[in-house]
Amino acid sequence: MKKKILLLFLLLMVIVFAIFFYFISRNKNKTIKIVAVATMRGISAGVETVNGMKIALKENNNLGKDYKESNYFTGDYTIELEVMDNGDENGLWRDYLEKEIVERAVADKDVLVYLGPIDSGASKISIPVTNKAGLAQISSINTWPGLTQPGFAIGEPGIFYPTGVRNYFRVCPTDSLQGVYGAVWAKEMGFENILIFDDGESYGRGLAGIFKQKATNLGLNILAHNSFNREDDLLLTEIALVQELKPDLVYFSGTTSIGLISLINSISDLNMGIKFMGVDGIMDQALIDQTGRNSEGLMLTSVGLPIEKIDNDKARQFYKNYYDEYGEYPTIYSGFGYEAMSAALMAINRIDSPDRKKVIDELSSLDNFSGLFGQWGFDSNGDTSLSLISANVVKEGKFVFEKLLK
Repeated sequence: MKKKILLLFLLLMVIVFAIFFYFISRNKNKTIKIVAVATMRGISAGVETVNGMKIALKENNNLGKDYKESNYFTGDYTIELEVMDNGDENGLWRDYLEKEIVERAVADKDVLVYLGPIDSGASKISIPVTNKAGLAQISSINTWPGLTQPGFAIGEPGIFYPTGVRNYFRVCPTDSLQGVYGAVWAKEMGFENILIFDDGESYGRGLAGIFKQKATNLGLNILAHNSFNREDDLLLTEIALVQELKPDLVYFSGTTSIGLISLINSISDLNMGIKFMGVDGIMDQALIDQTGRNSEGLMLTSVGLPIEKIDNDKARQFYKNYYDEYGEYPTIYSGFGYEAMSAALMAINRIDSPDRKKVIDELSSLDNFSGLFGQWGFDSNGDTSLSLISANVVKEGKFVFEKLLK
């Protein structure tokens, strides 16, 4: 009798442990991870982009103000957002950090989407890795055309997709539009003699080249085109060139992180009446904060449209939610961060089980998506159908929208 009772007890314990481990295993498989990658120090663009992503995640899950920043819930699944910094204290992305982050992401089977990075040069490192792993990658503000389109650099974009399958998508227009529209704007403003600088990075060099070609076709005189020395913060050679060539306009293509502050301040100190035009890579409040009055009148092209200028309910709600959450107004970076996360969540919510291939399939077929900037979809290259390029001018310490460029 005692033996039977012991056997029944042992059987009961086996059943209890089996049920326990079943639920542990079941709950463990209910986690979906999204990795967001940006330079999070030194410049504000990365923080603004990620903040926009968080608002999209919060809205999607209707969690109100009680949500936890690291964990969100959708249906039976927990979505965990991991924000990774691929830059140094100055906001410069570093190749070894991008490589470490993307390799860690693809090795974690719970990761279904890789959001970012915000720098096109960094994406050249991560896209081949996510492509081999079959992991969807969505960038909010990568604008170098060669990541998806042929005809801009030798071997691109094929070298980024070793499997032959496109897994990379972006929600912003490319530099093939921004560079062209910038040259048209320069022509409209009456500039004739232009000196071009870029930061030496893929994004900066590529966009400067597109601007240069269009400006030349429009009959503008390109005095010179130089790339910055990444290690020379004083830019003495560049400043001497400005003094020698006396351009009407200095056009800069790149990001704020490399020498730009010194260049703007030095050109202003020359008192030569030279105008300055830049691109969305420098549309960063840190630039204004560090140049002060010297940035007044600075002209900038940017993909997209300021959120407050968008006339639809989604944009108005996002504008309010962002301010309520962070106590400041969203930027274009925030808007595209929101859009990238929204596309990721749309794909995740449409699949019946966590599967990387299914996410890519959903993104590939995305069409007529109702986003912040209107209706859009992804083409066969993974590019957005949006074509918004805006003109902006710094006035009284703020970036002020002037008009849409055509």
